[in-house]
Amino acid sequence: MEGRILIVDDALFMRGVLKKMLEENGYTVVGEAANGLEAIEKYKELKPDLVTMDITMPDMTGLAAVKAIREIDSNARIVMCSAMGQNAMVMEAVQNGAIDFIIKPFKVSTVLATLRRCKALSDWGSEKNK
Repeated sequence: MEGRILIVDDALFMRGVLKKMLEENGYTVVGEAANGLEAIEKYKELKPDLVTMDITMPDMTGLAAVKAIREIDSNARIVMCSAMGQNAMVMEAVQNGAIDFIIKPFKVSTVLATLRRCKALSDWGSEKNK
């Protein structure tokens, strides 16, 4: 098993695409959230190894959620998912504690390479998370 992941995106379709992609490649999706507020609650409840976080969502943006989750857990591993043209927001997310980003539409090879890079940098899935 590659790791436990929380998917955060306001679009059910995008969550489904990413979930299928991850599960077909050995990852376990432990939860889904449709906005930043749900992401914070799910993060506290599920303690995932990694979070994929959309930037623009209703109720609470991904940018605000990254900051809030990192205040709860300074070791939280969050990968931003953004559409083309959101470079400034991606940079803000990284400044708030995101460790990487993936550009939509998702390509399997790009998603998997990003997650492998994140795992190598932060040793997620280790015994400390059990």
